[in-house]
Amino acid sequence: MKDLRFVKLALCSVALLALSACSSLPEQLVSDNPNLISDYATWQQQSAVQNEVRMGGVIAEVENLADRTRIEVVNLPIDSVGKPDIGQEPNGRFVAYLQGFEDPVAFAPGRLITFLGESNGSENGKVGEFDATFPVMNARGYRLWRVEERIIINDPGSYVYPCRTIYCRDNYYNSRQGRVIKDVR
Repeated sequence: MKDLRFVKLALCSVALLALSACSSLPEQLVSDNPNLISDYATWQQQSAVQNEVRMGGVIAEVENLADRTRIEVVNLPIDSVGKPDIGQEPNGRFVAYLQGFEDPVAFAPGRLITFLGESNGSENGKVGEFDATFPVMNARGYRLWRVEERIIINDPGSYVYPCRTIYCRDNYYNSRQGRVIKDVR
């Protein structure tokens, strides 16, 4: 009886560890600040105050300056592990500055990214001909994400049914239906 309890406890512990490993922030996005801001509207209202922020979205533009790289991002809400939610509508744009040179190919427009850094006011810019004000952060950590597609086929396959003295197989040869699932990894 004790052995069975031990086995159950061990299995539960392993399952809990496996689940927690799947749902944790990447190391470069971890912060111990209890006042960390991860909501775009809150940050936009408090951009003049020095706060620690974690924001993500889709890279819109990259510009290498003399000593740092300016990355303009279309904000998307992020989940508990920092992944931008591609199923949500954009909230606006922000600018993140990274120290030094970053290759524009690695930070290509359209890639998903999440930053961790310090709020540093705002700056004026343009989106096309539209004047805009972007909250700014000095980033100290980031994570580039990729979108992976999976295809789920809804195919009933074949079935076996009695046919006189032997079993016969009937296959469906109709068109297959399915769906594409996009995951951020």
